[in-house]
Amino acid sequence: MTQEPPKGSEGVHTDFSDRMTYGEYLRLDQLLDAQKPLSSHHDEMLFIMIHQVSEIWMKLMLHELQAAIRSIQHDDMQPAFKMLARVSSIQKQIIHAWDVLATMTPSEYMEFRDHLGQASGFQSYQYRMIEFALGYKTNAVLKIYRKDKDLHNRLEKAYKKPSLYDVTLEQLSKAGFDLDPQVLNRDYTDLYKQNPSVEAAWAIVYKDVDRYWHLYQLAEKLVDLEDSLQQWRFRHMKTVERIIGHKKGTGGSSGVGYLKKVLEHRFFPELWDVRTHF
Repeated sequence: MTQEPPKGSEGVHTDFSDRMTYGEYLRLDQLLDAQKPLSSHHDEMLFIMIHQVSEIWMKLMLHELQAAIRSIQHDDMQPAFKMLARVSSIQKQIIHAWDVLATMTPSEYMEFRDHLGQASGFQSYQYRMIEFALGYKTNAVLKIYRKDKDLHNRLEKAYKKPSLYDVTLEQLSKAGFDLDPQVLNRDYTDLYKQNPSVEAAWAIVYKDVDRYWHLYQLAEKLVDLEDSLQQWRFRHMKTVERIIGHKKGTGGSSGVGYLKKVLEHRFFPELWDVRTHF
């Protein structure tokens, strides 16, 4: 008996001898073959995939952040708002990834931890590039990537470029705010330091929202980004604490101690303090 095709499937393409398939377009053969556990333990696959998925999301975050920076530099604000909102949505996905990893117990992780050697999430170059794009610049981390000259050059270029907050401060200046010249003419490789003239400018923006609507929108997008990033950092820290306690990280960092310390850093300090001093 001939089986009838399911309803609604009429016209569906079935001959792909000279056409591109879904799997070919997404290169699924490469993507799904990229998980290579080094042990026989069941949970190593979970560990690898969570980190790979997070790196794919981070690639999209960088794609959006870099485009948003260029857009703001060209005074094209509306596309930048959408890009930054998208980054915040991506961050929510990465935050929830920790919930999945947290299903792994300490004893399960210790079964394959030694196979990682000195490899660690601390070495994620995409995460460093996200930090650079948001303005957190530390020269010391560049040393980690000297093994790969091309990668090191990419990171060094990102390190020297203006951050999202740098181009935002340029927008404040273009709007007529009298910012400290040290803010506008600073070396982009220096870690940003809080400045009273910037906080004063944001206070005016928040008090006269209608007049400075585009700056107000931009400010809130930045607050969304930092809020989500700090949530991601917190969930990372708690997941690590839950699985390895206060052991040293495989990359040599102090583990939970280091992750707690980075939580103290603020990317856009004036946007948080201005709320107190209204």
